[in-house]
Amino acid sequence: MSYAQTTGDVTHRTIQANGIHLHFVEQGDGPLVFLCHGFPELWYSWRYQLPALASAGFHAVALDMRGYGKSDRPEAIDQYTLLHLVGDMEGLLDALGVQQAVIAGHDWGAVVAWHAALLRPDRFRAVIALCQPYLPRSTVAPTLIMPRRKNAVFYQLYFQEPGVAEFELERDVRQTFLKVLGGWSAAGERLPGDPPVGMVSRDGGYLTERQTLASLPNWLTEADLDFYVREFERTGFRGGLNWYRNIDRNWELLASFEGAKVTVPALYMAGARDPALAFPGMDRVLASLANTVPQLRGKVILPDCGHWTQQERALEVSAAMIDFLRHL
Repeated sequence: MSYAQTTGDVTHRTIQANGIHLHFVEQGDGPLVFLCHGFPELWYSWRYQLPALASAGFHAVALDMRGYGKSDRPEAIDQYTLLHLVGDMEGLLDALGVQQAVIAGHDWGAVVAWHAALLRPDRFRAVIALCQPYLPRSTVAPTLIMPRRKNAVFYQLYFQEPGVAEFELERDVRQTFLKVLGGWSAAGERLPGDPPVGMVSRDGGYLTERQTLASLPNWLTEADLDFYVREFERTGFRGGLNWYRNIDRNWELLASFEGAKVTVPALYMAGARDPALAFPGMDRVLASLANTVPQLRGKVILPDCGHWTQQERALEVSAAMIDFLRHL
């Protein structure tokens, strides 16, 4: 079904928070739940959870994160650190006149959610993370340990040089989304000769080895695809890519939190076929998650689900979120 068929009334608002304008969509009344998207997404990736949470008695707020959609997109790369992103969420709480919220995130949004709970547990009373588990601070700068091979580099390294990934992704935005949304979903399949998961060919680009699906997956309509394409044709990808360009800066800024644990109640969900779970070392991170997140209430791995968790398995994700929220 299209988003229009699954939701009731929603409200669009733009509020000044943390020195920038943040656009968000909200639905429902009750305890506040922030919904933070990842790359390359928009508030729209939470289109199924908005009405579900509202119907369950919660005030759901899905944001266009800094650098995306109708929110501000600062030009300077250093304006996209985790301290800025967590500050945006705190600023939005202040602008809404609310002291606390539960924060949920997918992909990069999950990184923001984990760190919001880590840095300000007084304001973010619980966390729901999709795809990305909590990664404790490493002992060395992250880019120093990312895979590099003679013929390929880790995609986050490929994203570091301003303008390179923008040129590739913006050349044909519709084709970009067909490859990204399709290739990292459960419908995508790795082919013989493909680089290892997460690696980008030095002779190609981020999209080179990604397949274009013959038809859209059942969770993505033409109207959904049009929404993403229209917005990113307007804004480009630079804002979202700038998040990656602060990975080492985040590591430097968070030095005093080395070894710190996330102490608020938490729920983790991921798709069993999410390529991100195949990244080097991810198995060890997941195995130790209950140690770094002592109040982990659940670790849900959804079978036959790829990277776009809350879109691919909307009913199961919404149900798990609501159950977690009701037991806080």
